[in-house]
Amino acid sequence: MSKLAQQRGFAAHPAFGGRAGHGRRDATRVKPWAGALANDPAAITAAVTRGVSRWLEDSGFATLREFKLGNGRRADVVGLDANGTIVMVEVKSTQNDFRSDTKWLEYVPFCDAFSFAVPPEFPWQILPGDTGVVIADAHSATVVRQAPVHKLHTARRKALTLRFALLAGQRLSTVVDPRL
Repeated sequence: MSKLAQQRGFAAHPAFGGRAGHGRRDATRVKPWAGALANDPAAITAAVTRGVSRWLEDSGFATLREFKLGNGRRADVVGLDANGTIVMVEVKSTQNDFRSDTKWLEYVPFCDAFSFAVPPEFPWQILPGDTGVVIADAHSATVVRQAPVHKLHTARRKALTLRFALLAGQRLSTVVDPRL
Protein backbone atom coordinates (compact mmCIF):
# COMPACT_ATOMS: atom_id res chain seq x y z
CA MET A 1 0.00 0.00 0.00
CA SER A 2 1.43 3.35 -0.99
CA LYS A 3 1.87 6.19 1.50
CA LEU A 4 -0.72 8.24 -0.42
CA ALA A 5 -3.21 5.39 -0.18
CA GLN A 6 -2.69 5.15 3.57
CA GLN A 7 -3.04 8.94 4.01
CA ARG A 8 -6.29 9.00 2.08
CA GLY A 9 -7.72 6.03 3.98
CA PHE A 10 -7.58 3.60 1.04
CA ALA A 11 -5.69 0.94 2.99
CA ALA A 12 -8.96 -0.42 4.35
CA HIS A 13 -11.08 0.40 1.31
CA PRO A 14 -12.31 -2.76 -0.47
CA ALA A 15 -12.09 -1.11 -3.88
CA PHE A 16 -8.35 -0.75 -3.37
CA GLY A 17 -7.76 -4.23 -2.02
CA GLY A 18 -8.41 -3.40 1.63
CA ARG A 19 -9.94 -5.87 4.02
CA ALA A 20 -12.87 -3.82 5.31
CA GLY A 21 -16.37 -3.70 3.88
CA HIS A 22 -18.70 -6.05 2.02
CA GLY A 23 -17.11 -6.03 -1.41
CA ARG A 24 -14.31 -8.50 -0.77
CA ARG A 25 -14.93 -12.17 -1.48
CA ASP A 26 -12.83 -15.25 -1.84
CA ALA A 27 -11.91 -15.60 -5.53
CA THR A 28 -13.00 -19.25 -5.44
CA ARG A 29 -16.57 -18.12 -4.73
CA VAL A 30 -16.84 -16.20 -8.01
CA LYS A 31 -18.41 -18.73 -10.33
CA PRO A 32 -17.25 -19.51 -13.89
CA TRP A 33 -19.81 -19.11 -16.64
CA ALA A 34 -21.92 -22.07 -17.64
CA GLY A 35 -23.88 -23.08 -20.71
CA ALA A 36 -24.62 -20.61 -23.50
CA LEU A 37 -23.27 -17.66 -21.51
CA ALA A 38 -19.74 -19.09 -21.69
CA ASN A 39 -19.63 -18.45 -25.46
CA ASP A 40 -21.31 -15.04 -25.56
CA PRO A 41 -18.82 -12.18 -24.96
CA ALA A 42 -21.60 -9.56 -24.83
CA ALA A 43 -23.45 -11.50 -22.14
CA ILE A 44 -20.22 -12.03 -20.19
CA THR A 45 -19.46 -8.30 -20.40
CA ALA A 46 -22.95 -7.46 -19.12
CA ALA A 47 -22.65 -9.94 -16.25
CA VAL A 48 -19.16 -8.76 -15.20
CA THR A 49 -20.31 -5.13 -15.39
CA ARG A 50 -23.26 -5.95 -13.16
CA GLY A 51 -21.07 -7.77 -10.62
CA VAL A 52 -18.52 -4.95 -10.52
CA SER A 53 -21.26 -2.37 -10.07
CA ARG A 54 -22.76 -4.35 -7.19
CA TRP A 55 -19.33 -4.78 -5.59
CA LEU A 56 -18.60 -1.04 -5.80
CA GLU A 57 -22.05 -0.18 -4.42
CA ASP A 58 -21.43 -2.61 -1.52
CA SER A 59 -18.08 -0.85 -1.00
CA GLY A 60 -19.72 2.57 -0.57
CA PHE A 61 -19.52 3.91 -4.13
CA ALA A 62 -22.29 5.28 -6.30
CA THR A 63 -21.74 3.93 -9.81
CA LEU A 64 -22.44 4.90 -13.36
CA ARG A 65 -21.91 2.81 -16.46
CA GLU A 66 -20.70 4.15 -19.79
CA PHE A 67 -19.36 7.36 -18.28
CA LYS A 68 -18.03 9.87 -20.82
CA LEU A 69 -14.71 11.49 -19.90
CA GLY A 70 -13.40 14.91 -20.85
CA ASN A 71 -11.14 13.35 -23.50
CA GLY A 72 -14.12 11.79 -25.30
CA ARG A 73 -13.47 8.25 -24.04
CA ARG A 74 -16.19 6.28 -22.29
CA ALA A 75 -15.35 4.30 -19.14
CA ASP A 76 -17.29 1.09 -18.53
CA VAL A 77 -17.90 1.67 -14.80
CA VAL A 78 -17.09 4.70 -12.66
CA GLY A 79 -17.49 4.83 -8.90
CA LEU A 80 -17.67 7.89 -6.66
CA ASP A 81 -17.70 7.63 -2.88
CA ALA A 82 -18.62 10.10 -0.13
CA ASN A 83 -14.99 11.24 0.17
CA GLY A 84 -14.86 12.16 -3.52
CA THR A 85 -12.71 9.15 -4.47
CA ILE A 86 -13.14 8.25 -8.12
CA VAL A 87 -12.43 4.73 -9.36
CA MET A 88 -12.74 3.41 -12.90
CA VAL A 89 -13.14 -0.16 -14.01
CA GLU A 90 -12.67 -1.37 -17.57
CA VAL A 91 -14.47 -4.65 -18.28
CA LYS A 92 -12.77 -7.22 -20.53
CA SER A 93 -14.64 -10.40 -21.40
CA THR A 94 -11.97 -12.14 -23.50
CA GLN A 95 -8.25 -12.01 -24.20
CA ASN A 96 -8.99 -10.68 -27.70
CA ASP A 97 -11.11 -7.92 -26.20
CA PHE A 98 -8.14 -6.88 -24.04
CA ARG A 99 -5.51 -7.19 -26.77
CA SER A 100 -7.49 -5.11 -29.26
CA ASP A 101 -7.98 -2.21 -26.83
CA THR A 102 -5.24 0.27 -25.96
CA LYS A 103 -7.50 3.22 -25.13
CA TRP A 104 -7.67 2.22 -21.46
CA LEU A 105 -4.43 4.15 -20.89
CA GLU A 106 -6.42 7.33 -21.54
CA TYR A 107 -8.73 6.60 -18.56
CA VAL A 108 -6.03 6.53 -15.89
CA PRO A 109 -5.58 10.33 -15.61
CA PHE A 110 -9.31 10.63 -14.80
CA CYS A 111 -9.44 8.51 -11.62
CA ASP A 112 -7.78 7.86 -8.29
CA ALA A 113 -7.49 4.16 -9.10
CA PHE A 114 -7.96 2.10 -12.26
CA SER A 115 -8.77 -1.61 -12.49
CA PHE A 116 -9.69 -4.19 -15.06
CA ALA A 117 -12.63 -6.49 -14.31
CA VAL A 118 -12.60 -9.90 -15.94
CA PRO A 119 -14.58 -13.13 -15.71
CA PRO A 120 -13.28 -16.01 -13.56
CA GLU A 121 -11.76 -17.99 -16.43
CA PHE A 122 -9.83 -15.00 -17.85
CA PRO A 123 -6.03 -15.36 -17.49
CA TRP A 124 -5.76 -12.17 -15.45
CA GLN A 125 -1.97 -12.41 -15.16
CA ILE A 126 -1.69 -11.04 -18.74
CA LEU A 127 -3.15 -7.69 -17.62
CA PRO A 128 -0.68 -4.83 -17.05
CA GLY A 129 0.98 -5.01 -13.63
CA ASP A 130 0.36 -1.33 -12.91
CA THR A 131 -3.43 -1.76 -12.85
CA GLY A 132 -5.83 -3.32 -10.40
CA VAL A 133 -7.54 -6.60 -11.28
CA VAL A 134 -11.01 -7.62 -10.19
CA ILE A 135 -12.57 -11.01 -10.91
CA ALA A 136 -16.34 -10.72 -11.27
CA ASP A 137 -19.42 -12.75 -11.99
CA ALA A 138 -22.98 -11.43 -12.33
CA HIS A 139 -23.41 -11.15 -8.56
CA SER A 140 -20.23 -9.70 -7.07
CA ALA A 141 -16.49 -9.38 -7.44
CA THR A 142 -13.22 -9.83 -5.63
CA VAL A 143 -9.90 -7.99 -5.83
CA VAL A 144 -7.01 -10.17 -6.97
CA ARG A 145 -4.56 -7.32 -7.50
CA GLN A 146 -4.78 -3.99 -5.75
CA ALA A 147 -5.20 -0.88 -7.92
CA PRO A 148 -2.36 1.62 -7.63
CA VAL A 149 -3.57 4.91 -6.18
CA HIS A 150 -2.72 8.30 -7.64
CA LYS A 151 -4.29 11.55 -6.52
CA LEU A 152 -6.35 13.47 -9.05
CA HIS A 153 -5.75 17.19 -9.50
CA THR A 154 -8.38 19.19 -7.60
CA ALA A 155 -9.82 20.89 -10.69
CA ARG A 156 -10.17 17.59 -12.56
CA ARG A 157 -11.80 15.95 -9.51
CA LYS A 158 -14.34 18.78 -9.33
CA ALA A 159 -15.11 18.56 -13.05
CA LEU A 160 -15.55 14.77 -12.89
CA THR A 161 -17.71 14.97 -9.77
CA LEU A 162 -19.99 17.56 -11.40
CA ARG A 163 -20.20 15.49 -14.59
CA PHE A 164 -21.03 12.42 -12.50
CA ALA A 165 -23.79 14.26 -10.62
CA LEU A 166 -25.29 15.74 -13.78
CA LEU A 167 -25.33 12.40 -15.61
CA ALA A 168 -26.78 10.60 -12.59
CA GLY A 169 -29.55 13.21 -12.31
CA GLN A 170 -30.32 12.99 -16.03
CA ARG A 171 -30.52 9.20 -15.93
CA LEU A 172 -32.74 9.28 -12.86
CA SER A 173 -35.07 11.79 -14.54
CA THR A 174 -35.63 9.45 -17.48
CA VAL A 175 -36.63 6.66 -15.07
CA VAL A 176 -39.02 8.87 -13.12
CA ASP A 177 -40.51 10.50 -16.26
CA PRO A 178 -40.03 8.44 -19.45
CA ARG A 179 -41.16 11.49 -21.49
CA LEU A 180 -37.76 13.03 -20.75
